[in-house]
Amino acid sequence: MITHDPSNLRHRTYEAIKSLIITGQLAPGSRVTEAELTERIEVSRTPVREALSRLEQEGFVHPRQRNGYAVMQIDVTTVSDVFELREILETEATKMAVARVDDAGRARLRGIVDECDEIAARSDRSVEDELREIQIGIDLHRLIAELSGNSLLQDVLGGVLDRCQAYVWLEVSNLKNLPVAREEHRRIVSAICTGDSGAAVSLTRSHILEARANVLSLLRLREDVKDFMSRSR
Repeated sequence: MITHDPSNLRHRTYEAIKSLIITGQLAPGSRVTEAELTERIEVSRTPVREALSRLEQEGFVHPRQRNGYAVMQIDVTTVSDVFELREILETEATKMAVARVDDAGRARLRGIVDECDEIAARSDRSVEDELREIQIGIDLHRLIAELSGNSLLQDVLGGVLDRCQAYVWLEVSNLKNLPVAREEHRRIVSAICTGDSGAAVSLTRSHILEARANVLSLLRLREDVKDFMSRSR
């Protein structure tokens, strides 16, 4: 339930609905209505209506002809476009972060790596732990955008990362990629903290391209399965 504080109710409602989308709790292409969301997050219809209008402008939902909205679809072309833009923006943010990061920023970066290591070291780690590590990894990229020191770049890249987060959750079933991503994050953080701009940018670019390839591979596999099933009927 969202706290009914008039000063931030609109923002919290927007963030709550967006979170349902980018974590896959509202599946791509699924139908949503104001009434359903009002009941689910326990707020009145007005902030839900305003949140859906904003999410429509940002491309996360699309209005349906009769009523309600449809959650954005995830397709090969859209994923390619978003990751291409992310590569451009995030490599620049990384370069700026290297130049501007201070001791406090370095501590925050290393803290994220340490938290992932702590989760990985658990002998009884659960699926929830692994999902938490995925979220922490996404938070690392948001922190790098913040440490760029450019608020406009942070805002724009934040929107792109929101889209990418929705795609990254497609890989949840492929948790074997976590150790690879963890090591890539560690190397990116090390390069930023030691002031190696060239390495930081190169590692960031490789990390993004690898994530893009993984998501596209999964999408194409799903499309192949769908085509096969339709031909088999």
